[in-house]
Amino acid sequence: MIKRSLILLLGLALASCQASTPPGFQGWVEAETMFIGAEDTGRIIELPVAEGQDVKARDFLFAIDPAVQTADLEGAKASLAQASARLQRLDSAQQRPEEIAVLEATQRQMQAAVEFSSSELARVRALNDRNVTSRQQLDQAQANADRDRAALENVTKQIEVGRLSARREDIDAARFVVEQAKAQVGSAEARLQRTRVYSTLAGRIQEIYFRPGEVVSAGKPVVSILPPGQLKLRFFVGESVLPSLKIGAPVTIGCDGCGAGLSATISFISQSAEFTPPVIYSLEERQKLVYKIEARPRDPAALRVGQPVTVRLP
Repeated sequence: MIKRSLILLLGLALASCQASTPPGFQGWVEAETMFIGAEDTGRIIELPVAEGQDVKARDFLFAIDPAVQTADLEGAKASLAQASARLQRLDSAQQRPEEIAVLEATQRQMQAAVEFSSSELARVRALNDRNVTSRQQLDQAQANADRDRAALENVTKQIEVGRLSARREDIDAARFVVEQAKAQVGSAEARLQRTRVYSTLAGRIQEIYFRPGEVVSAGKPVVSILPPGQLKLRFFVGESVLPSLKIGAPVTIGCDGCGAGLSATISFISQSAEFTPPVIYSLEERQKLVYKIEARPRDPAALRVGQPVTVRLP
């Protein structure tokens, strides 16, 4: 009789513990990574970092081949020197006929370049319409055509001004050309500097997508960095649980191999329902429509990206 009573009391105690255990929801750990890429298309020539390496802000990450940017800078400097020399001549005297002849030869050269780049643009556009070439190739052909037309217009204006007397308006126009050339030099220098990419924040290299020798497109991520503390939990609850949740409310976390006492704070509650994602394998949760919830862990270092967790409400 006493043994039976003890068994009954033990069963009641276990039932009481199970009834007081808050409901658990299956979820996982996600990371808000920072994707770092190059602003220009190029071939990667340096990549001193490795996956799992910790980096600080302004640490060197990778570099692309600067040959194109260097050539653009040299061309911009040459244009600036030409514009400055012309301004100096206008300040002193009118251009000589020999100088006009040189400009006319340059004009013919620019005209040939315009004809070539225009035909190339038409060819690339026709191929692009048939999805044979990429949008980037079309944009490059358009930029080449615009550049050649601008160069032709520039030398034509120089010829017109050279045949006029050195009036104040001509000198002012030449000064504007000098300022434009200075701006082009600054732009080319900035593009050259951007071939070497540095980290904008501290964190850990999560993944490397391109290696030295590979060509990366402009804006394509080369490395991804996980800043410290940029982890979040994602789990799903049914409609009946929503009234008990609010932004800033605490939740407890459980996972395999994790220590006790892990917690997080709810940071996002979805306003629209969605179907249960296939990664949720909860045996207790059978609802079809659920709401996405996100929470920020108070101890991110104790969790790993992609780790399954069980979230319990207070």
